[in-house]
Order: sequence, then C-alpha cells, then structure tokens
Amino acid sequence: MDARLIQGVLYLALIIFLTFVLYGYIVHLYRSEKKGERDYEKYGKMALDDELTSKPVEPIEEENKKESQ
Repeated sequence: MDARLIQGVLYLALIIFLTFVLYGYIVHLYRSEKKGERDYEKYGKMALDDELTSKPVEPIEEENKKESQ
C-alpha cells in the first residue's frame, strides 16, 4: 500500500465520521427543541439584533445570584 491509498482511505473515513457527528448534532438540536428545553429561533434573532443595548436571549443566572446575595 502506498501513501496515496492510505491518505485516501483516511480521508474517506474522516468524511464519514464528520458526517455522523453532524447528523448527530442536528438530531440533538431537533430533539431538544421538541422537548422544549431550548428555543433556537431566539438565537437566530441574535444575528439581526446585535446591538450592545439589546436584551440577552436568556437571562444570565450568575449575575442574578450575585445581586440577590
């Protein structure tokens, strides 16, 4: 086996692995949105509303805990 064949096989294996990772991530996003854990449409609005004075998409819990203590 020459180096070119090994390189081609490894490249194909990498592409297949990354495809599985991508589809797994897509399924994860779909399931978490269906369960109601996250609303990813709110995150899509960040690209349109990205001013410094804009409200955060989700409340920052760390700051809320520090303020209440």
